[in-house]
Amino acid sequence: MPFGCVTLGDKKNYNQPSEVTDRYDLGQVIKTEEFCEIFRAKDKTTGKLHTCKKFQKRDGRKVRKAAKNEIGILKMVKHPNILQLVDVFVTRKEYFIFLELATGREVFDWILDQGYYSERDTSNVVRQVLEAVAYLHSLKIVHRNLKLENLVYYNRLKNSKIVISDFHLAKLENGLIKEPCGTPEYLAPEVVGRQRYGRPVDCWAIGVIMYILLSGNPPFYEEVEEDDYENHDKNLFRKILAGDYEFDSPYWDDISQAAKDLVARLMEVEQDQRITAEEAISHEWISGNAASDKNIKDGVCAQIEKNFARAKWKKAVRVTTLMKRLRAPEQSSMAAAQSASATDTATPGAAGGATAAAASGATSVPEGDAAHAAKSDNVAPADRSATPATDGSATPATDGSVTPATDGSITPATDGSVTPATDRSATPATDGRATPATEESTVPTIQSSATLATKAAATPEPAMAQPDSTAPEGATGQAPPSSKGEEAAGYAQESQREEAS
Repeated sequence: MPFGCVTLGDKKNYNQPSEVTDRYDLGQVIKTEEFCEIFRAKDKTTGKLHTCKKFQKRDGRKVRKAAKNEIGILKMVKHPNILQLVDVFVTRKEYFIFLELATGREVFDWILDQGYYSERDTSNVVRQVLEAVAYLHSLKIVHRNLKLENLVYYNRLKNSKIVISDFHLAKLENGLIKEPCGTPEYLAPEVVGRQRYGRPVDCWAIGVIMYILLSGNPPFYEEVEEDDYENHDKNLFRKILAGDYEFDSPYWDDISQAAKDLVARLMEVEQDQRITAEEAISHEWISGNAASDKNIKDGVCAQIEKNFARAKWKKAVRVTTLMKRLRAPEQSSMAAAQSASATDTATPGAAGGATAAAASGATSVPEGDAAHAAKSDNVAPADRSATPATDGSATPATDGSVTPATDGSITPATDGSVTPATDRSATPATDGRATPATEESTVPTIQSSATLATKAAATPEPAMAQPDSTAPEGATGQAPPSSKGEEAAGYAQESQREEAS
């Protein structure tokens, strides 16, 4: 099927907004993510339903880069366990990405609804994820944000397949990667330690997924006060670096030794010694009969509800706040900066201290500090910047300086570093004066690892959501590249141009 977009590098030709509405009915927003809004869309010709992701270019360079990155990667892949790209439209002010619609539930919800749940069920889920990841790795694609929230059932049939979604952080591995990226609880040690990394980070994340599916607990967990996120993340990163997890009783008492062995091999601290996705598929727990058939539902479900249910609500609130902040007029940030400067009250935030920018709902981080994985949209933590090791080795980010973004993932800066600037918000200077940040600054902010809870039921005849109608005339469709090799080469060149800019 031809795609409704022009070549990614073309800066002159755009689709008309009317081309989108002529072909699709867009319903109301059913989910809001860090960089985009998600709609249910209906093809007017076939009546088939799809998922539509709309990215607003005005939301900044990071949003534009995420959209182009997801389009480029999805054009390269075709696998039964990966949501497929259906159509793309690029107007002057928006990106519209149309994907297959997965009508099934997230894995968490599926487990909770089961009457019987065993290791074999988990093995079936992990096998499908491994097969998809092995395929991506064969194309030298690193997903970089594998987590349970990105795994959904394709439909509600009993034997539905698992599909992987969300490729805006995926990257071609042209040499080792340097920018920190991912979701805190799923980060591999080499990412936390600011080392160069590659495809093994996906295998580590699968190990974390498998650990949670078998026990209902995250492998790295710290009991702290409910809102003491600073100490939580500091201890979390320290434990990840040391590989400090246990198969603790009673949660692992009924789990087979083969399952524990595969988890340990996937979560090997040394990336060179970590099992690959292809090797994991051949493991006896995946391909053999080593997975136990004992019912473990009660224990797993109790821990899932305890560890993840509350975080869903908090995440929904934070994502909604982020989108409002991204789209707030720049003048409001300037006004907040001027007000803070006049009163001279905008000071670099101590741990848990509110900054002057909190009045506009933005997170302010003092210049020179590494932006911390703050779980609140209006709190700036104390200085937690990384300190170089005396032996010249990469210093582990035990101080929490690797900073996750608001969909639970860490968004890399364009130069590969974590930039503690804020987007369209007031940034406190070191002398206490507030100075406005530039529009193109990078904003790493955090969100918990729980799933986004802002779901809405789709209506049979969705209401119309009009794209921006102020685009210039002239746009022609173009089919995707003719071969996977050409697609990979073209996308690699586009990625290099984007990073250079």
